[in-house]
Amino acid sequence: MNENITLTLKLSGELIAKRVYELAKEIERDYAGKEIVAVGVLNGAAIFFTDLIRHIDNDLLSIDFIRVSSYGNGTQSSHNLSFKKDIELDIKGKHLILIEDIVDSGFTMSKLRDMYSSRGAASVAVCALINKTERREIDVKIDYAGFDMEDGFIVGYGLDYAEKYRQLPAIYEVSFN
Repeated sequence: MNENITLTLKLSGELIAKRVYELAKEIERDYAGKEIVAVGVLNGAAIFFTDLIRHIDNDLLSIDFIRVSSYGNGTQSSHNLSFKKDIELDIKGKHLILIEDIVDSGFTMSKLRDMYSSRGAASVAVCALINKTERREIDVKIDYAGFDMEDGFIVGYGLDYAEKYRQLPAIYEVSFN
């Protein structure tokens, strides 16, 4: 990267931790006594996913991961899903929760929701740390949204720019100078 980049704090680590806990308790309440499969969307959701599921008290919770992308190294969706890893658990009759770092265009979550519904999941919900509406192209329901944002390119807490900045403990807006 030859660009000069400036990072401006948008969401502190403390604020994120508080909201992640609240989301976990909403999911726990809504799925009490139900068999659920929490599916983390790699790589971006890894940090959010881990923090979230540690707060969900449900003995019927299973976890799995998928790796899919529509961005590559760019900042806008290519509308081409690159599927690198699918779930391995049987989801028939189970409640699936897709856990994503950010829903932007809506393309990826719409495709995944349809795909897993057709495989026999009892329900498919979407939990996103960031519900970003600026470039929303497909109307996709976000069942559990951590934070709503309209614009700006953000990194940190799992979110990246060309696979960089994921490790930051808070969320920052990127300015390209």
